[in-house]
Amino acid sequence: MAGHSHWAGIKHKKALVDNKRGKIWSKLSKAIIVAAKMGGGDPDANIRLRTAINDARAVSMPKENIERAVKKGTGELDGGNVDELLYEGYGPGGVAVLCEIMTDNRNRTASEVRKLFENQGGKLGGTNCVAYLFERKGLFLFKASQADEDKVMEVALEAGAEDVRKDGDRIEVLCDPDSYTAVSEALQAAGLEPELKQMARIPTNTVNLDAETARKVLKLVESLDDHDDVQSVSANFNIPEEAMAEISQG
Repeated sequence: MAGHSHWAGIKHKKALVDNKRGKIWSKLSKAIIVAAKMGGGDPDANIRLRTAINDARAVSMPKENIERAVKKGTGELDGGNVDELLYEGYGPGGVAVLCEIMTDNRNRTASEVRKLFENQGGKLGGTNCVAYLFERKGLFLFKASQADEDKVMEVALEAGAEDVRKDGDRIEVLCDPDSYTAVSEALQAAGLEPELKQMARIPTNTVNLDAETARKVLKLVESLDDHDDVQSVSANFNIPEEAMAEISQG
């Protein structure tokens, strides 16, 4: 894995999530619907569904909302016609951007996402134009000041994590998608609660951005992430410390 900071972009997403609980509930409902549609409605037998339900509970999504989403996915209720897609494109500075989409209307979503790219100086591309630049991984982030790095490393690696490293003021844990639930449950059992955990598309290499370009890319990522049908946004950029300092100063 190339050395780079995932937190530089993810913290902006976290702020959006924190401020828009209703929107994140809608996105998580779609994740539950798709998981139940693909693997059945029993979370004990469907790891993806169990993960989606745990993520929903972590943001206090009501039990009835979760149950309704599961029933939509299994066909017991209407509303389960949700497709899972990948949209790929380029942002300012040639940054590769990958969006995980869940939608009940492909044409509408494609048109709206294309417009978001264009409005922020980017361009929606074709299938596989940038997907090869990313690897799907489980990602857990801890504040270094609030977690014991040695303990995080011991628990995570024993549960199947691939890598644990300190990145600035964060401790980052990466794992294979098949190990995501095991690592998550092991960390929880050890009393280690990550600041953020998610399945993520991790770039295999990154583009260093100056402050001006970084602002444009972050604006694109935020506008995409704010769209109801966009589950997650990944981009292969890194913001050097001096550029991040300039951004922070406005």
